[in-house]
Amino acid sequence: MNHQDLKITKAKGLHVAIIMDGNGRWATRQGLPRYMGHRAGGETVRRIVEHAPETGIGTLTLYAFSSDNWKRSETEVSALMRLFNSYLKSETENLYKNGAKLTFIGRRDRLSTALVNRMEKAEKRTSTGDTLHLRIAIDYSARDMIYEAAKKFNGNGDSTRDDFSAILSRVQHGDQDFSRDVDLLIRTGGEQRLSDFLLWECAYAELFFTPKMWPDFDKQDLEEAINEFYHRERRFGKVPAAAAV
Repeated sequence: MNHQDLKITKAKGLHVAIIMDGNGRWATRQGLPRYMGHRAGGETVRRIVEHAPETGIGTLTLYAFSSDNWKRSETEVSALMRLFNSYLKSETENLYKNGAKLTFIGRRDRLSTALVNRMEKAEKRTSTGDTLHLRIAIDYSARDMIYEAAKKFNGNGDSTRDDFSAILSRVQHGDQDFSRDVDLLIRTGGEQRLSDFLLWECAYAELFFTPKMWPDFDKQDLEEAINEFYHRERRFGKVPAAAAV
């Protein structure tokens, strides 16, 4: 990737969000149980997280488990939770050594106490990271988060969108960190919808859909998506420069 051509600003970095879809279908097509697809997807997470800073990504938000995923079979949900726990156990120290800050968004009250404790320890261990902010969405629903923020929002004539965004961030993170809007949303697996993911933050996000299943998504695919992002014209409601003349 030619970083100069992409005009990447390292100081800020892009906020890229990824819906990691297709693990189960990837496994099924190969005659494997679905949990093997999720395990392969975990290896993809490792590769993409390691490569992300090199592409100019400052914040990477991964959709690991939606609130609707509780509707899946108990066997699959249990396998996902074990995999998630295993990832934290093996990767927290690597994230720390590589300067990555790890935080989680979504509900925690329906997760096991042991898993929540591991999540909190991982957040604390990596809290000083400044190379990459890795955010993992678990038991996450954007509509639920917006609803909870709306209940806490005491709006008046002086309130702004930023005021509401700050409350939404606290609802999602449990702290004062306020996440930037998403610049680029990537979804693997061929589906073309947001699936209740970062609906507020994706108001002006560029969307990139690929038929590749998540276990097959690699560094080159990430770079292709970012190259595509930089070739799009982001107007945020304004008239294109050429048309305004």
